[in-house]
Amino acid sequence: MPQPLVVDRFYEAFARRDAAAMAACYHPDATFEDPAFGPLDREAAGAMWAMLLARATDLVITHQVLGEAGSEVRARWEARYTFTRTGRPVLNRIEATVILEDGLIRTHRDHFSFWAWARQAFGPAGLLLGWTPWFQTKVRAEALRGLAGFRAKTAGT
Repeated sequence: MPQPLVVDRFYEAFARRDAAAMAACYHPDATFEDPAFGPLDREAAGAMWAMLLARATDLVITHQVLGEAGSEVRARWEARYTFTRTGRPVLNRIEATVILEDGLIRTHRDHFSFWAWARQAFGPAGLLLGWTPWFQTKVRAEALRGLAGFRAKTAGT
């Protein structure tokens, strides 16, 4: 199977809001990292996607595989949604770098402008403070607290 197919499967599952199918694309030892959540292991990443999908009411995902070199696949994806906390519309453009192992995603790194995202999600506060490490740390801490709460609430289900 050509390498990018698992990446396509991942984003197609994301677009249809299927967290279980997304998690199935990850290698047992997978890691994920992005500017909002920081580094996560496979279980935490799967829970993060499930949490984001559970909160989303109007999420639209599009993606494009840009290329591959050996086990590395690069993709560009966009998420359009209403940020639940503020009710503000967001269009987040993300560059993903994925390393595959055994036909699954072993390493998944998403890169996006935190400031551009914060401007949309938080409005004036994001515009003024979104570029600061203090604001980024605060948002990450809140995201991780939300993820911990979601995991505790859904444990055993």
